[in-house]
Amino acid sequence: MQVTSMLSRQEPEHDHEHDASCETCDHEHTPIRLKQTLVGLIFILNAFLIDQLFDKGASTESMIANFSAMIGAIILGYPIIWTSYKDLRRGVLSINELVSIAVLAAFSSGQYEIAGLVAFFMLMGEIIETRTAAGARASIESLIKLTPTKARRLTKDGKEEEVSAQDLAVGDVIRVRPGDNVAADGVIVSGLGSFNQANITGESLPVDKKPGDDVFAGTQNLTGVLEIRVTRAGEDTTLGRVRELILAAEKTKLPIMRLVDQYMVYYTPFVLVIGALVWAFTQDLSRVISVLIVACPCAFILATPSAMVAALSTAARLGILIKNVGDIEAAARINAFIFDKTGTLTTGKLTVSRLAPLGETKPAELLRIAAAAEKFSNHPTAKALAALAEQVGVPLADPQNFSEAAGRGVKAQVDGAQVLVGRAQWLRDNGIADDFTKSVDLDETEGFSLIFVARNGRCIGWVGLQDETRAEARESLAALHQCNVRRIAMVTGDRQPVAARVAKEIGCEEVVAECLPQNKVEFVRQIKSRGYRVAVVGDGVNDAPALAAGDIGIAMGAAGSEVAIHSATIALMNNDLRRLPFLVRLSRGTRLVINQNFLVGVIFIIGGLVAAAFGYVHPIVAAILHNAGSLIVVFNSFRLVRYGEELEPFQNAAADAGKPGPGRPADSTPQLRPKLA
Repeated sequence: MQVTSMLSRQEPEHDHEHDASCETCDHEHTPIRLKQTLVGLIFILNAFLIDQLFDKGASTESMIANFSAMIGAIILGYPIIWTSYKDLRRGVLSINELVSIAVLAAFSSGQYEIAGLVAFFMLMGEIIETRTAAGARASIESLIKLTPTKARRLTKDGKEEEVSAQDLAVGDVIRVRPGDNVAADGVIVSGLGSFNQANITGESLPVDKKPGDDVFAGTQNLTGVLEIRVTRAGEDTTLGRVRELILAAEKTKLPIMRLVDQYMVYYTPFVLVIGALVWAFTQDLSRVISVLIVACPCAFILATPSAMVAALSTAARLGILIKNVGDIEAAARINAFIFDKTGTLTTGKLTVSRLAPLGETKPAELLRIAAAAEKFSNHPTAKALAALAEQVGVPLADPQNFSEAAGRGVKAQVDGAQVLVGRAQWLRDNGIADDFTKSVDLDETEGFSLIFVARNGRCIGWVGLQDETRAEARESLAALHQCNVRRIAMVTGDRQPVAARVAKEIGCEEVVAECLPQNKVEFVRQIKSRGYRVAVVGDGVNDAPALAAGDIGIAMGAAGSEVAIHSATIALMNNDLRRLPFLVRLSRGTRLVINQNFLVGVIFIIGGLVAAAFGYVHPIVAAILHNAGSLIVVFNSFRLVRYGEELEPFQNAAADAGKPGPGRPADSTPQLRPKLA
C-alpha cells in the first residue's frame, strides 16, 4: 500500500495538472484540519474540566460533560472513520480500519473522552507526519519550481513586451535584468552576467556568463542586463526535464516497499484476530482498543518512504538527478567504478600546459603573438590560447590579413610582422627552415598537442597543449577507495600512452585503452561476471551503451544535455567528480537509516502489543506511543537532509587541487601547469 495520509484522502480529489492554485494539497488543507482538530480537543477538555470542577454525581453537570465529550469525539473521529469507509468502498483494507474500530469501540461503550483523545493523538501525528513529508517535498520543489511565469520578450523593432513564459518559442529573444530568473533555456546574445545556477548544477558559487554561453531556465541572473535567444522553452527546458524525472522518481518504490505492500493486506485481519483473542480471554474492552491502536504499523510503513524522500531531496540539492529510488539502494552495493576518460576524468577541452620561447623571446611575448594571430579562429587551440591570455592579462591586438588552413595553421600580420602558427610541417611548407623541433621535450604520443610560432620567417617558440585532467579527479578516486570500492578502472578509446599519462596523474591503477564502444560494454560485462557491482561513469553521449550495461550508469555534466539525462540511471548536473563518493555515502547512509526505522517500528509494534494485551497500556497512552514511534522514524529519516553540507563548492576544486588533502599527498601534481619560463 502507498503511505497515504488519512487526512489527505478525505478531501475531494483535485486536478493538479489544471488547478494551479492547488499545487500542494497538504499545504492547502492542513490549516483547516488543524482547526477542526483543535475545536474537537476543546470540547474534550471542556468535559474533563466540568468533571473536575463539579460534583460527578450531579446529573445536569454529568450530562453536559458527556455531551461535550461526545461532540468532541464526533468531530475528531469523523475524519478517520470517513476515510476508512472510503477505503472499504474501494476494496482497500488498510491500517485506518484498525484506528476506526478502536474509536468506535470506545464511543459505543460511552468512553467519549477516550474516543476523542485517541482520535486527537492519531490526527495530530498524521498532521505532523504530513507536514514534515510535505516540507521535504517542498525542498525538492524549491529546487525545480523556479521558472518565472512572465518574461520580457523583445519585438522586431527592439521594444520590450511582457508575455507569459508559456508563450515563449524557440528563436525568441528575451531580456533578463539583474535579479531576474531566466524564463527559458537559451544562449546569451549580448551582455555579461553572473548566474546562480545551484538549482540545476548544485554549484553554490555564481558562474560568470558571456555572449555565446548557455543559460538554463530557473537560474538567477545576479548582475548585468542580458539578451538571450531561446533554444528550449516550457517543459522542454533542462529544468522541466529535471522536474519531471525527480517527481517520477519519488513515485517509484524499492523492493522492500513492494514487499511491505504485498503482505499488508493480511496484516489488518491478523490484528483483528489478536484483538478478538484478547477480548475472549479478558473481556476488557480497554485492552482491545489499546491493541488495535498500537498495532497500527505507521512507523513500519513510513520507514522507507520517508528516508527516500529525504535522500532525493539531498541529492537534488547537490545536482545529482536520481531517476529511480531503486538506484539509491543499488549505489550502496557498488564496489567497482569504470570511468570514461575524455570529458569525464579530463575536461575534454585543450588547455595550454607549456610555453617554450626560443632565443630572446619572452614567454608573455610568445603568448601574445600566438594568441593574437589565432584570435579570429574557432579551433580549440585558438580558444585555449585566448583563455590563457585573458587569465594572465595579456592584451591581444586584432590580426591583419588573417587566413586559416583547416587542421594545419593560420597566417596573420600582428604588429606589422608576418606570423605563422601551426603544426611543424605547416611552418616548413611556408619556408621556415630552422631545426626548431630539436628543443621539444614533450611526447605527442602521450596526448600533448604541439604548435609552433614563427615571426618574419624565424621560429620564436612552441606551445604544448593537452586535455587537462579534472582538478578533483585524484581526490575523488581516493575517496572512492576509502568507501571500500575495490576496483576502479579507466576505459578509453584514446591511445595507450595518453591513457597511461592521465591514469598516473589521477592515481588510477587499471587502464584499458584503444577501446571501441562495444569493447567498453564487453569490459563492463566481464567485471560484472566476476561478482562486482559496477557503476559506469561517462559523458552520456558516446558512452550510452556502456552506461546501460552497468548496474548503474552515471552521466557527467547532464545540465542542458538531453542525451546525458536519458542515457543513464543517475545524472550529475555538473562535472564535479566529488559527487560520486558522496553518492555512495548517501546511499549507504540511507540504507542504514531505513534499517534503523524498521527496528523502531518492530520494537514499538511488538512491545506495544504485548503491553496492551496484558493491560499495561491505556488507550490514550497507546495513541501517544503510536505517534511517538512514527515521529521517531520521520525525524530519523530527515537527518539525511543534512548530508553533503560539508561538500566544498565545485569552483574551489581547482584552487584546492594543489593543497594536501584526503587522498592527495602534499607533493602530488594533478596536472601540468603552463610553464611561462
